[in-house]
Amino acid sequence: MTAGPDLLAAMAGQRVVVLGDAMLDRYVAGEVRRISPEAPIPVLRARERREVAGGAANAALNVASLGGQAVLVAAVGRDEAAAGLRAALAGVETVFVEAARPTTVKTRFVAGGQQMLRLDEEEAGPVDAATEAGLLAATAAALAGARALILSDYAKGVLTDRVLAGAIAAARAAGVPVIVDPKRQDFSAYAGATVVAPNALEVARATGLAAGDDAAAAEACRAALLQARAEAILLKRSEKGLTLLAREGQALHVPTRAREVADVSGAGDTLVAAFALALAAGADMADAARLANEAAGLAVAHHGTAAVTRGELAQVLRRDEALALEDKIADETTALARIAAWRAAGLAVGFTNGCFDLIHPGHVHLLARARAACDRLVVALNTDASVKRLKGPDRPVQSETARATVMASIASADLVVLFEEDTPERLIRAVAPDVLIKGSDYTLATVVGADFVQAHGGRVVLIPLEAGHSTTATISRIHAST
Repeated sequence: MTAGPDLLAAMAGQRVVVLGDAMLDRYVAGEVRRISPEAPIPVLRARERREVAGGAANAALNVASLGGQAVLVAAVGRDEAAAGLRAALAGVETVFVEAARPTTVKTRFVAGGQQMLRLDEEEAGPVDAATEAGLLAATAAALAGARALILSDYAKGVLTDRVLAGAIAAARAAGVPVIVDPKRQDFSAYAGATVVAPNALEVARATGLAAGDDAAAAEACRAALLQARAEAILLKRSEKGLTLLAREGQALHVPTRAREVADVSGAGDTLVAAFALALAAGADMADAARLANEAAGLAVAHHGTAAVTRGELAQVLRRDEALALEDKIADETTALARIAAWRAAGLAVGFTNGCFDLIHPGHVHLLARARAACDRLVVALNTDASVKRLKGPDRPVQSETARATVMASIASADLVVLFEEDTPERLIRAVAPDVLIKGSDYTLATVVGADFVQAHGGRVVLIPLEAGHSTTATISRIHAST
């Protein structure tokens, strides 16, 4: 499953529990025209007031707005702000544990699209034992039927050592992955989590390593991974994108897409929500990271804390899918560079080839089976000149450009490359695939490149053909009917 519309569709209805520091974000917006006569400060004439979900509440709201079933477990006070927070969480199931302290409120004063002042009203010490017990009981109950748990730590006292350990243990017992948005300077507090997702400043505080370039980011992730004892680190690097490092893999760097930045508030909540929801839908971590990166890019285009909608993300993914169609078709030099990157990431590369003139269901079946045999599938197409030599002067029916475009539109094909020769022998030697795939109309002795692939530790897979499908037979029927 790739980070496209299919993944977005699979995310619909997935249950994700969010536990952490929920807060109410208030915005007072207006205009400044003069300086106060009482002190050298601007006078804000208020024009608009609004209240939105912040912190863990914003993460839950993003899960809901992206199509998931969100459950928020949080501690709130017996106050007006708690009611405001509940009202701001339309579409989110809320389980509020009343605590003997006020609900956290952040009020931002804004003029001309810029923040002038932020007022924080909070008590950030650890919650008491009774509140801890209430949070753990609520989380255990909410995990029934859940596909992911987000621990949203804003250092406001909800995620104490006891709450962290209990929530992670409960999720693990239920087979639910745990994604942590951390704030502590020592990641060992999150031991047992599936993924810890710090930003560059947080990982530097925890490890003492700056995540400057890609190599430094990978090194910081390795140190964080050891400290957190997690399965993976998802490093948020602002304008530099993301770095994902799992225990047994190479670092994956996902560049950000250039967009106008209006406000970075809440973008991390959006990213973690999208990542968790994608994992809940069955995506692997790499595709979940790519989708989350797109969602976070949309979040920074909003003014203030805001949730990215399913429709917004769908529009971006459809555009990306159209661009990816062109990206799949590569010249040999570009193709080899991309294959080298796949291999560095620990991915098994498959290779198949053919004329693929007038693609029929048999081709689609073969390609799907071929893709199932590897992590990334390279499809090599004979050029028009090569097809003419092999099939005769009336072939191909479709030009190499048309055939490459149609092949690129098939989900099973990850990369499409043309070759001039009558056989792909030279290209196979250049690619050195881990898996060489052909139809069962070949034998091991007649598959070009089989001996080379096997000598280098690869394998050859022969896929049974679907009966009743043939390009030559289709062309013959067309000629017969004219």
